[in-house]
Amino acid sequence: MSHTPFYITAGDAADRGPENIPKEEISTSSLVYSSPATLSYNSPGANGFGVKRAALVMPESVMLMVSPGCCGRNSTLLSRVSGYADRMFYLNMDEADLVTSRHMKLITDAVREIVEVPEKRPKVVLLCVTCVDALLGSDIEGVCRRASQESGVQVVPVTMYALTREGMKPPMALVRDTLYSLLKREKINPHAVNLMGFFAPLRDDSELYPMFRRAGLTEIRELSRCQTLGEYQKLGEANFNLVLNPEADFAAERLMKRLGMPYIDITRFYRTERISRQYELFGAAIGVKFDDRVYREEADARVEDFRRKNQSLTFAVGSMLNANPFEMAASLLGMGYRVSSVFSAYTPADLPFIREMAAIDPEVKLYTGTHPSMMYYREDEKADVTIGRDASWYAPDAVNVPFSSDVQPFGYRGLIAFLDEVDAALDGKRGKADGGKNKEGSGKNNGPACGERKSADEALRGGVS
Repeated sequence: MSHTPFYITAGDAADRGPENIPKEEISTSSLVYSSPATLSYNSPGANGFGVKRAALVMPESVMLMVSPGCCGRNSTLLSRVSGYADRMFYLNMDEADLVTSRHMKLITDAVREIVEVPEKRPKVVLLCVTCVDALLGSDIEGVCRRASQESGVQVVPVTMYALTREGMKPPMALVRDTLYSLLKREKINPHAVNLMGFFAPLRDDSELYPMFRRAGLTEIRELSRCQTLGEYQKLGEANFNLVLNPEADFAAERLMKRLGMPYIDITRFYRTERISRQYELFGAAIGVKFDDRVYREEADARVEDFRRKNQSLTFAVGSMLNANPFEMAASLLGMGYRVSSVFSAYTPADLPFIREMAAIDPEVKLYTGTHPSMMYYREDEKADVTIGRDASWYAPDAVNVPFSSDVQPFGYRGLIAFLDEVDAALDGKRGKADGGKNKEGSGKNNGPACGERKSADEALRGGVS
C-alpha cells in the first residue's frame, strides 16, 4: 500500500462520471480504516442516532436488546451518554445460545418481565437483535408475534445488522421503516403532512412551518414530536409524506404500498438559489405557490453580512454534519470561499455537487476518510475552519464547527443557523486571540435577533393561525 493517502480532485471526479468511480471510494472494496474521526460513527450502534436511540423515538416504548456481552456493553455506555438508559433492557447470549439458538425460547419470558418493571407500563417493546441472529437466520418476526400475544403489548423487531451497512437496505433505512410500521390509515386529512427523515424535529424557527400553514397544510406532524402512541397514530392521517432525508425513502415507499400514502422528496440545501427553486418545484407538484420572499431576503442578507465580516477563509468539510458534505462544499465555494478538502466518500448522487465544485475550483481534494491509506494522512494545506466533527481530526489547528445538533436545520433558516454557528466559533477564536478584551467578538453569535425573525414570519402570516 502506498504511504500517500488516497484522494481524487473534484475535477477528476467530475470527468470520471458515475460509471468510473475509483474503487477506493467504495468502502466494500477494502478494509475500513477506523481513525479517531470515524470510530464514533462507523457502526449502526454508534454515537448520535444509531439504531437503538433512533428506534426509541417510538413513543411509550422500551427496548429489549438480545446480544452477546460485547454488544451489550457498548450499548450500555452509549445509552447512559445519550440519556435513554432507563428504557433499555438486556438479554445476554452465551456460547450455548450461539450454537443452539436457545435464547429464542427466553425472549417471550423476558418481554413479559420487562413490561411489568417500569412504573409506567410501556405500550411497545422494541426487540433489538444483532448480526448474530442475522447469521443464525433467527425467526425474529415469529418471536415478536408470540411475545406480543403473551405480553399484551406490541413487540416490534429492530435489526442492528452492521453487516448490511453497504447493502440495499442499510440499518438506518430499516430502522426508519420499523418506526412507521405500526401506523394505520383509518381516514385521510387533506390538510395534514408528515415530515419524514430525521429522528429529531426541525428547528422551531424553520420557515417550513409558517409557509406550509399559509398554503393550507395546517397539520404538520413529525414522529420525533409525538409524546404518546395516540399522537403517533395520527401520522396515519397524512395526505402525503414529505421526505427530507433520502434514508427515509424505503420507509416512505413501504407506507405508500401498505397504506396508499404518497410521498415527495425534497433536499436540504445551503444555497439560497437552490432552496428557492426547490420550494417552487415542490409547490408546483402539490398545486400551491409558496411565498418565500421574506425568508430568502433574510437569508441573502445574512450571507452578505457573513461575507463582509469574513472576507477570506479556507474550509475543510467532513462527513459528520447536518448536510451533504459535497453540497456544503459547493455552497461555500459559491459564496467565494476556498475549500481545500472534503473528507467523505462520494456516490453517483453526489456528482451534481462535485461538478459544481469542479467548475469553480477543480483542485479541491476529495478524501475517502475511511480508506486504509488515510492512516498516513498529514495535513498538507492549512484550513481556517473545519465543518463536521471528523474534519477536526484531520485539521486540528483549525476552528471546528461541528454543525451536528440533534435538532435539524433546513431551508433558509438552516443556512442562517449554519452561518451563525461558524461566526460564533470564529468569534470565540478572536476573543481568545485578544485575551478576551474584545467582548463583542468573544460572545455567542445568535445571528438575527428573535424579534427580527418573528417579524419576517408576521410579514407573510396573512391572518393564518
